[in-house]
Amino acid sequence: MARMLFGDISPFTYRISLRRMIVFRHIRNLAHRVRFAIQRAEPLPILLYSHNSLIRRKLGNVDLQLQENKAVNLSLAAPHINGVLIRPGETFSFWHLIGATTAGRGYRDGLTISSGRATSGLGGGICQFTNLLHWMVLHSPLTITEHHHHESLDLFPDFNRQIPFGTGTSVMFNYLDYRVRNDTDQDFQFVVTTTPEYLVGELRTTTALDVKFHIHETDAYFYENDGEVYRHNCIYRSTRSKVTGNELERVLLIESDARVAYDRTLITADIRRNF
Repeated sequence: MARMLFGDISPFTYRISLRRMIVFRHIRNLAHRVRFAIQRAEPLPILLYSHNSLIRRKLGNVDLQLQENKAVNLSLAAPHINGVLIRPGETFSFWHLIGATTAGRGYRDGLTISSGRATSGLGGGICQFTNLLHWMVLHSPLTITEHHHHESLDLFPDFNRQIPFGTGTSVMFNYLDYRVRNDTDQDFQFVVTTTPEYLVGELRTTTALDVKFHIHETDAYFYENDGEVYRHNCIYRSTRSKVTGNELERVLLIESDARVAYDRTLITADIRRNF
């Protein structure tokens, strides 16, 4: 029998554990003396990559009010990221810019994931914001220094999926952060706004790059093993020269082998049997 963690004993001990992790993260930030990106500017001249993320999605039987609340949470967060510059040597920290998602600041209960289950919590749905940022960063030379994701679970059925499974993120104030460092010699910038339907993102820079990045999904399939359904895929990033079109580098970003946490009848693809 697995030993129960202190934070799992009761809601009170969970809050104590959570507060401890938040304090520890503040101490780490001070000790490491990271140069955080905080300066803002008008949009830089070169659009490197853009993406629109649909805010309201059909996620199984999730309460639709949580989707509406998520829309509010995203609209509150966007101005804190919009226009921020990531200058050479600086680190972009999502939570350093956003701050705590408290009720006093207008944040509402949205969809959150806890112990592999969908639940609700204050500021929920904010992971969609870092999902958007991460997808754009994958199409750039920026260095990802912190990234968490739900690697062992496929939590929701596909609904108008635009980006491959496995490229998402997981964040929790402030100890599960999304961080990116600029190891290049030019500025980069996030431009993010919301519309009634979409979270709209752009990654901009000062000078056009001589390479282009492509994200590829391979070996994507569902399979059944011991009565459980799993989702498998591999995500690669290739770097190609804009001049010759030649592939300069191809890197495996992640191989997912995630247990499906929703009803298998919602899977539209074939499920391989006796895998």
